[in-house]
Amino acid sequence: MFPKPRVIADDLWAKLLWAGLNLTAEDVAARGIVAYPVELVRAIAITWLFAAQRSDEIVRLRVGCVRWQTDAANPAVPPVCLLDVPVHKTGAAFTKPVDPLVGRAIEAWEAVRPAQPPIPDRKIGEPVDLLFACRGITVAKTYINNSIIPLLCAKGGVPPADVRGRITSHRARATIASQLYNAKEPMTLFELQAWLGHRSPETTQHYAAITPNTLTRAYADAGYFARNVRTIEVLIDRQAVETGAAAAGAPWQHYDLGHGYCSYTFFEQCPHRMACARCDFYLPKSSSKAQLLEARESIQRRLATIPLTEDEQAAVENDRDALDRLLGRLADTPTPAGPTPRELAKAPAPTAGVTLDSAATRPPASDGGAKPPGDRPLSSPAPP
Repeated sequence: MFPKPRVIADDLWAKLLWAGLNLTAEDVAARGIVAYPVELVRAIAITWLFAAQRSDEIVRLRVGCVRWQTDAANPAVPPVCLLDVPVHKTGAAFTKPVDPLVGRAIEAWEAVRPAQPPIPDRKIGEPVDLLFACRGITVAKTYINNSIIPLLCAKGGVPPADVRGRITSHRARATIASQLYNAKEPMTLFELQAWLGHRSPETTQHYAAITPNTLTRAYADAGYFARNVRTIEVLIDRQAVETGAAAAGAPWQHYDLGHGYCSYTFFEQCPHRMACARCDFYLPKSSSKAQLLEARESIQRRLATIPLTEDEQAAVENDRDALDRLLGRLADTPTPAGPTPRELAKAPAPTAGVTLDSAATRPPASDGGAKPPGDRPLSSPAPP
């Protein structure tokens, strides 16, 4: 019996990703890391965050472990980054596709890595050109736990431990595997087995924890849970996170309402979520800004499950009387932008009223003004 995988929560994991992508020499120096160049530290951090490999496998990667595979039939398609993983705990060496960020970080380290004699691989005993070595000494497999993770936690504002315990190197593997298995277009169990390098699908099944969102989708498909929840697509602007724009208050989450997008950070808490009042956080799909957003290569699509109240359940089931009652109850409830739906309807700017299907042309405001329901001011959270 395998123990339950200790997956890191999405919000904490996103903050660790942001920290790794924005790691600087100043961050490394502030933590007192002087033994290795910043390019090496950054390459290890990015590999840990994106490759889902064990710490022993990461520190035993070889020089030249990254290759780029192009599509000869379609040169316009970006090349795929392939990572050669050495012999490991459960099997032989293998090759897997990884995010191009991994390849670029490793190549940046290889460009400045000093020439060194081969070092015996502790797994097979043969002298090899280990990638993460400096001055003839290989990086210890405990380096990720002892230095890299504390560094990322400090930069991202993440506690070193969560409800499931200390954040360790192996928890990244479980987290990434779970996300790939629960994605909108998920990997199958056997595909994930090959990507993780497992010998048996039983081992992969331990990592591939089914999240509550995935279970909710399964229940929704079966019809049992359909009246209680709605699954909504969320567009994540990866570019806004990587560039730090999200940290400055720019919108980075956009909830798909069908007729438009809502950039309100606390969408799940908004009382108007199922009967959008088209406040300043609303972005019509017909607008050029929405079309530019959808066309960005940095956009990632995720699914979020929204629990419904009894009034919302009746309204989304095309009960016109229930919808009218819901709209009437919310008419004097402030929107995230401040005005109530009644005030928005009286505004001189053209609006389409408070309906479920009509579109409006009111331009969205910056996410920096987002506040959760209630009187307590709260700025948009630091990008994950």
